[in-house]
Amino acid sequence: MSSSLDREVENQLAVIRRGVEEIISEDELALKIKHSLERKKPLRVKQGFDPTAPDIHLGHAVGLRKLRDFQRLGHQVVLIVGDYTAMIGDPSGRSKTRPRLKSEEVEAHATTYLEQFGKIVDVSKAEIRRNGEWFSEFTFLESMGMICQITVARILERDDFDKRFKASEPISLHELIYPLMQAYDSVAIKADVELGGTEQKFNLLLGRQIQENAGQEPQVAVTVPILEGISGNERMSKSLGNYVGIDEHPNEMYGKLMSIPDTLIMRYYELATETGKDELERIGNSLKQGTENPKNIKAGLAREVVTMYYGEAEARAAHEEFERRFGAKRGTLDLKTVKTETVAVEGDKIWIVNLLRDVGLAKSGGEARRKIKAGAVRIDGEKITDPDFELPVAGVDEVVVRLGREFRKAVFRRS
Repeated sequence: MSSSLDREVENQLAVIRRGVEEIISEDELALKIKHSLERKKPLRVKQGFDPTAPDIHLGHAVGLRKLRDFQRLGHQVVLIVGDYTAMIGDPSGRSKTRPRLKSEEVEAHATTYLEQFGKIVDVSKAEIRRNGEWFSEFTFLESMGMICQITVARILERDDFDKRFKASEPISLHELIYPLMQAYDSVAIKADVELGGTEQKFNLLLGRQIQENAGQEPQVAVTVPILEGISGNERMSKSLGNYVGIDEHPNEMYGKLMSIPDTLIMRYYELATETGKDELERIGNSLKQGTENPKNIKAGLAREVVTMYYGEAEARAAHEEFERRFGAKRGTLDLKTVKTETVAVEGDKIWIVNLLRDVGLAKSGGEARRKIKAGAVRIDGEKITDPDFELPVAGVDEVVVRLGREFRKAVFRRS
């Protein structure tokens, strides 16, 4: 390999590595890139999306932005709209069978998907396929030929199926076929690379096997991290309702991002924005050292994300609207009617448990902890769920503390 070709391969690998979880295998990918450059033939890079709900969300965008990287490197992106697989439902990461969708629902959702893809990837340069193109033509015998390529034992290697089987939870036969259908998509479009979330690893590797069985060179599997939903408890999911849609109104998007737990701020900066390495390090240090109010950092995150999809003007307007409703004015709450408590503070922080006790919203530390873990506590409209949270109070004179429907205004007095 010439030195210039070697450098270009390494340059492309450096771009592809950034923000991914695993490449199986990187040596194969390097060789594919080399051959692509030598033959002036772009790699075919695939990712599939099942239109099970109308919106593409920030979790989907993690993979889509990596697809955009491949596009910018000159490769051919192939977006698979899983109109047939969506009617089965992806069992990945599921503890029970998904409800089956009707074809009319899938088609309506697919229309919005195609519109929203363009917010991230260059749709005019992408190849967009529906797996109904090939599956609708399958005969019964062809379906049997696909199914006989894998054993039940291999399917049960999947962690989610294994857990359900051991727990005697029902597993429908159509769910067992889903990984094969996704794998066959790679055969149908002759994929060189497939992207998917980490929970898709089994399906991506199965694609390699089915391609080899079909006499094709196996694809490289590239997995990207799973973005947690805004509640912080589970992966971002349309069916769980804990997602931020990339086509939502800027105000809605901004407000949802302001509701994420502080523990997810860095995760969202890393996976949902284009923030550079140096700035990420600065933000991370601010959070660790408590030198900046997490609410302000979160506001920066929300503005960054809204700007990505709607521009600076809309992001600024969403910020101003949020501040009008939940910021200094704290919405329509009349502060004159709220009981005021003076709270003595030492240093630049106060433990949230002590704050609740000091303003009379908890009689004991145990009660305070239970209320915090239950998600019943908000400081200036921001939910606090970590009982070890310490509120930065440097330069802060007062905050409004809410427990359920009870409010207190805490006025800080420095010792």
